[in-house]
Amino acid sequence: MKNLTVTLVLCFCMTCSMLKAQEKISAGQLGKEIYPALLVIDLQNDYLPHMSEGDKKTALDTINSAIGLFHKNNLPVIRIYHHDVLRGPQPGTKGFEYPKSVAIAGSDPKVIKQYQDAFAKTCLDSLLKARGVNTVFLCGLSATGCVLGTYFGALDHDYLALMLREGLISPETKQTDMIREICRTISFGSVKNMLNRKR
Repeated sequence: MKNLTVTLVLCFCMTCSMLKAQEKISAGQLGKEIYPALLVIDLQNDYLPHMSEGDKKTALDTINSAIGLFHKNNLPVIRIYHHDVLRGPQPGTKGFEYPKSVAIAGSDPKVIKQYQDAFAKTCLDSLLKARGVNTVFLCGLSATGCVLGTYFGALDHDYLALMLREGLISPETKQTDMIREICRTISFGSVKNMLNRKR
């Protein structure tokens, strides 16, 4: 029963994603110049041990490369943290923080959320709009949870949203693969080429 429910939810998400993407294509957004930001989601010490080892190995290297690329191009890197009031992790604790191996900078804007969608009841939308952003590249964890929730939140706020294909982490690799199938993704190489053309 649980597998059936998950399958139905993912099918619904896939349909919504395709419809939203089609709306943006028909509106010509893909033809406009992009002003991107990188959203790095929930790479916190408390959550990483519960994720697929296979996903982590590839994704963390890719995420660090993407962070470096955005920093080099003076483009926004937004670090997003999850905080559950009842279950934690609590801000200021080691479990709440990103590992030191993640290449974020102290100057990268920080958003703390309490919902899967990082746009829900946070300053994320106003922060992006203040920087002229119209496109978001999403990476982090979990692909089936907060990355997915924020992806749909971005679409709802009229951003072009693309998941960084090699920068996604889930509890199980097959879950990550499913998200790659149903959502719009882009490879790190394509992002790199796109940003090099903007310079």
